[in-house]
Amino acid sequence: MPGLKFRVLLDSDHKDEVFRDVIISNESNFETFYHAIMSAFEFKGDQMASFYVSNDEWDKGHEINLMDMSYDDDALDAPSNVMSKAILKDFVEEPDQKFILVYDFMRMWIFLIELIGYEAENPGEARTLLMVGQAPKENSKEALEEDFFASGGGSEIQGEGLEEDDYGFNDYDDDYNEEDFSDFNEFEY
Repeated sequence: MPGLKFRVLLDSDHKDEVFRDVIISNESNFETFYHAIMSAFEFKGDQMASFYVSNDEWDKGHEINLMDMSYDDDALDAPSNVMSKAILKDFVEEPDQKFILVYDFMRMWIFLIELIGYEAENPGEARTLLMVGQAPKENSKEALEEDFFASGGGSEIQGEGLEEDDYGFNDYDDDYNEEDFSDFNEFEY
């Protein structure tokens, strides 16, 4: 199975489906696959991105980052976490293997990727076989506001008429009272 054919669907709010079929060598790494997808959708590919190994329910599994985000050597035996070192064939476990690609974490472009076929011949370079639908412009999607992150991700109950004390806590009643710890000092340590 030297050649892998993937269908890459852009998950968007548009009514029309937008997808590309890409063929790539099973010996290629995920960074090559990433650039092939960016090229197929005419995106620059200059933002952070991650692939996730997925399943039939499109759950996010093992993450493969564009850049090395590890900070320790404990995961030496684990599958590679970096696109340039992760080889496609090492992550194809099902005949219809699925991956999710998240590109530009501020705009959250999401690509749903499914293995749809195999080629006996090595395709050489990755290339686009089929283009369906007009891909949106990369900057057409609004970036998440900085306030969204500062406010705790848009929590609905945060700040609704509740005053914070000196420690940043508010008056929200969570069924806790001081009597719960009245016997705390009875125990010797």
